[in-house]
Amino acid sequence: MPDFVMTAPRGAADLLTAELATFGALDLRERPSGATCSGPLEVAYRACLWSRVASRVLMTLTVADAPTPEALYAAARTIDWSQHIGPTATIAVDFDSTRSAVTHTRFGALKVKDAIVDQLRELRGDRPNVDTARPDVRISVRLVADRATFAIDLSGDSLHRRDWRGAGVAAPLKENLAATLLLRAGWADIAAAGGAFVDPMCGSGTLPIEAALIATDTAPGLTRRYFGFLGWGQHDAALWERLLVEARARSTRDRFDAGRIFGSDLDARAVQAAREGAELAGVTRIVTFSQMPLSRVTQPAEQGLLLVNPPYGERLGEEEGLRDLYRELGLVLRERFDGWQAAVFTGNPGLGREIGLDAKRRHHLYNGPIEAHLLRFDVSAASRPREHRPGHLPPVDPARRESSGAQMFANRLRKNLDNLGKWARREGVTCYRVYDADMPEYSFAIDLYSSAAEGAQRYAYVQEYAAPPSVAEERVRNRRAEAVSVLPEVLGLPEDRIWFRTRRKRKGLDQYTKLASEQEFHEVSEGGLKFLVNFDDYLDTGIFLDHRSTRGKVRDLAAGRRFLNLFAYTGSATVYAAAGGATSTTTVDMSRTYLEWAQQNLDLNGFTGREHVLIQADVLEWVRTAPSGGWDLIFLDPPTFSNSKRMAETLDVQRDHVSLLTSTLRLVAPGGVLIFSTNFTRFALDEAVMALADVEDISRATVPKDFERNPKIHRCFLMRPKLPA
Repeated sequence: MPDFVMTAPRGAADLLTAELATFGALDLRERPSGATCSGPLEVAYRACLWSRVASRVLMTLTVADAPTPEALYAAARTIDWSQHIGPTATIAVDFDSTRSAVTHTRFGALKVKDAIVDQLRELRGDRPNVDTARPDVRISVRLVADRATFAIDLSGDSLHRRDWRGAGVAAPLKENLAATLLLRAGWADIAAAGGAFVDPMCGSGTLPIEAALIATDTAPGLTRRYFGFLGWGQHDAALWERLLVEARARSTRDRFDAGRIFGSDLDARAVQAAREGAELAGVTRIVTFSQMPLSRVTQPAEQGLLLVNPPYGERLGEEEGLRDLYRELGLVLRERFDGWQAAVFTGNPGLGREIGLDAKRRHHLYNGPIEAHLLRFDVSAASRPREHRPGHLPPVDPARRESSGAQMFANRLRKNLDNLGKWARREGVTCYRVYDADMPEYSFAIDLYSSAAEGAQRYAYVQEYAAPPSVAEERVRNRRAEAVSVLPEVLGLPEDRIWFRTRRKRKGLDQYTKLASEQEFHEVSEGGLKFLVNFDDYLDTGIFLDHRSTRGKVRDLAAGRRFLNLFAYTGSATVYAAAGGATSTTTVDMSRTYLEWAQQNLDLNGFTGREHVLIQADVLEWVRTAPSGGWDLIFLDPPTFSNSKRMAETLDVQRDHVSLLTSTLRLVAPGGVLIFSTNFTRFALDEAVMALADVEDISRATVPKDFERNPKIHRCFLMRPKLPA
């Protein structure tokens, strides 16, 4: 049976996996960008016809090493293309490359196309023509770490194109993302229970039309005229016709009660486009579109779902003008939709707070490159203003902005942003510290986070160093209020993308203690790699920025080596080692939560093979029994102190580092290296360690530029075990 790769919008992988299970897929495995599975061809055909959230359906042909253009060409020629491409068929090659020698996508696609053309010309005396728009056969090639996966794109084009949208109509939502929002908001169950649907800012009608397709059990692919398998050499026309007959019989469009699905918009042209789309989708009788302002929208039934995708204010200066719109939406919900479910999809959660309702749940999704949230409300239980969310920026007092202290702090922060911003752009650094108690009276650490993706959102994580008891609390509050008043403006960020914590001296694993249960992760990038961070649930975010250079050192040393990460936290060093070419990685930590986080980080970067092992264990016990000489490169970064109940003994890094290093150095293979790091600022390496290994203090070299104000932020040593005399 063939293997398949199914892609979906980010944040919808679980919905896709659930769909595939109903299609008869086997060996299902969820991925950040979709899912993989195996099964008969019918699984893929059903996915193309019935999946509401899938973007692409790819059937894997082969996987081969392709470290050079010549190897890529040779790998492509190992496939018998005559089995897939008919004599008159047109083709297109989609090529994507990550961490590979062949980086140019057009060049890679050309090499594969040449291999196909050359093979068919030699075999049959003909060659296929190229049609990049709607080819008979679309070939997908994904090159990751010089390993190429060749596949037939059975969807042919993104499945969000249902072919019911009129020509030239721009839409803020792709159809499969709209379906994702509807499914997340519980529309399928609400519709089955007889509930109604309302979108008061429907634009060209994407949400109401997709709502109608879901409510009537209509396959989203029924209106689509083009699929990649229709011109494929092994297309099973009888199977496809059987599935179409079944889908037409299942649809209840002709029997569904009218007067339950509504869309409205202030723009007359948008409403006309929505009506035309409904006609093409065959749901004109079911969906009612009207031109009206938000203020006139009313509840059409006792129960139902209101789902809306209002403007986000992406352009500079737009956000302030949209606050009144979001406030009006909240007022309409509270006054006219009591007892309903509501959901708002927005790329600006700050505006979402203007609704004045307390979201019972939020889902993290993307609308293209824009990170967005689906906020879900139980209107009857949530008609009260939202309170300040713990962990986020305290309420801003505008009156504080003009104080001399606030202006001095703002000027210093602007200067740092300018200087460090230039350095970060030059070095390609996307997550860095921009302020670290530069002015002692404003004792904060301010870190900026973002990904390298175009249009990616930025976040700020502000930590206030707790003042000593000798400083009056009133003075602390005043300084805090002054700093908070200028942070959004100086950082250029809305308040909802600034997190605020107070950092006190803690012992052991207290810094890892859970503070909340939002489970809201944000994707950021570092060193060309991707990582998930969490600003809500823990004091630390999931990646230690002061270890950026140390992780780079791990990557530089990893090629061809077996890597071991002890006290691994969220596995960022493991990801760097894998990216550096480690032959295997072993990640050990006591916390299942952090190991699952580490697995997500590995998956996010494509490191999913069996050579990457994660172990939940008490590290102190584990290193005593692990096999000697089993690893060529080890990263050891223990906490300063730990008395966790899950450990058999306490750990004090100063007191216990000799015994810990003795056990760990035993695991290093001949010629191998141990990198030992600690954030204990008063750490002193015992001379006894010198008898065990050649030690190089690389602390200064591993403190990044953005942490130079605090050169004792960590100590770091490179150790090579001494051979027995």
